[in-house]
Amino acid sequence: MECLSFSPLLSPPSLSFSSSTKTPFLVALTSASTRSKTSTPKRSSKFTKTLSPTTPTTTSLPPKKVLVPIGHGTEEMEAVILVDVLRRAGANVVVASVEPQLEIEASSRTRLVADTSISTCSDEIFDLIALPGGMPGAARLRDCEILRKITSKHAEEKRPYGAICAAPAVTLQPWGLVKRKQMTCHPAFMDKIPTFRAIKSNLQVSGELTTSRGPGTAFEFALALVDQLFGESIAREIGEILLMRTTDDNYKREEFNGVEWSVDNRPHVLVPVANGSEEIEVVTVVDILRRAKVDVVVASVEKSLQILASRGIKLIADKSIENAAESIYDLIILPGGVAGSERLHKSKVLKKILKEQGSAGRMYGAICSSPTILHRQGLLKGKRATAHPSVVSNLTNEVVEGARVVIDGKLITSKGLATAIEFSLAIVGKLFSHERAKSVAEGLVFEYPKS
Repeated sequence: MECLSFSPLLSPPSLSFSSSTKTPFLVALTSASTRSKTSTPKRSSKFTKTLSPTTPTTTSLPPKKVLVPIGHGTEEMEAVILVDVLRRAGANVVVASVEPQLEIEASSRTRLVADTSISTCSDEIFDLIALPGGMPGAARLRDCEILRKITSKHAEEKRPYGAICAAPAVTLQPWGLVKRKQMTCHPAFMDKIPTFRAIKSNLQVSGELTTSRGPGTAFEFALALVDQLFGESIAREIGEILLMRTTDDNYKREEFNGVEWSVDNRPHVLVPVANGSEEIEVVTVVDILRRAKVDVVVASVEKSLQILASRGIKLIADKSIENAAESIYDLIILPGGVAGSERLHKSKVLKKILKEQGSAGRMYGAICSSPTILHRQGLLKGKRATAHPSVVSNLTNEVVEGARVVIDGKLITSKGLATAIEFSLAIVGKLFSHERAKSVAEGLVFEYPKS
């Protein structure tokens, strides 16, 4: 596939209105630089609680430059988590389209807009190239000759590169970039890798190559790359900000006033978005619900359908909030992001939709800083909830300490960022069944509780 070019755009910097935390968690991440080139690293599962700055330590050195290519069918969770986490660490991340246009439709139909075309990257030198998976996204990357040349030269110069999900087997292997490397990939593609090279681990570091398994391991993958670029201390700080799980709150979900979330037909869910919405939360909720066969509508409260999320990712909504208001939804989910939450709160149309949702006794929920929207509109009255640590003190209702996801009747709330997967799977479990949620989790390569 020949990759065409349109006008290049600069990779946007980390934006000041992204959400932050005052009481984050510390992820115990083993430094990738200290691992054996062919050893199988153990999955990070032990975390300790600590206080930390909300932004990583910065230096006067030029920012590390990272290339994240995308195409039609790219797995949106993997791409967005990579970009978000690396930008939080201070990297200058360039999202490049391998398609003739900058806009791509990802594997679960999320529409993303790249910063530039891959052809503008031919003469650039990157500190890291990270390939998201997804099908046919990984094949679209494989068939892009420009990307192949860029990545091959990068690997020859012994610079770090990584791939997740289908990309190790579908993209890197045909390019000959996994020779004498041990690697992992999505379970569905393990048979494409020679047995003596395949490692069944969530994360595998082999020399300059780092590989991982799927959307459910994308945070570990991204943090391992942060470790390689910036060091263990920065990776730890970012792990805190992301609210990575600790041994104390592992799968900590609380439910009160249990009721069935019964719907007559295919569940119809509204996800409103705004400039400054947290992209990890938007994309994770939409991706996972669509995997579960939920009818999800992403609606922009802005004048444009395209929104600029908190870490500079450009997303295109399905419709405007005005058009979305013409329908009735079984569930409304508000994503977080400090600036995004404020803009959602200011939308008169959304305010009316939420009021009607509550009055009709239908389901609604929020994650990260957005439970404050529900609070200000009186939709948390008499309810138990949780929210991002930086805003949870603003809630006057009963806050459930320690829980990552809280369900109270027809309300669901969550802390944010790394809890978005658990939050989304909890919604799937309530709308359908635990078995459906477990099945979706398996596809994500995410460990889900047995009961």
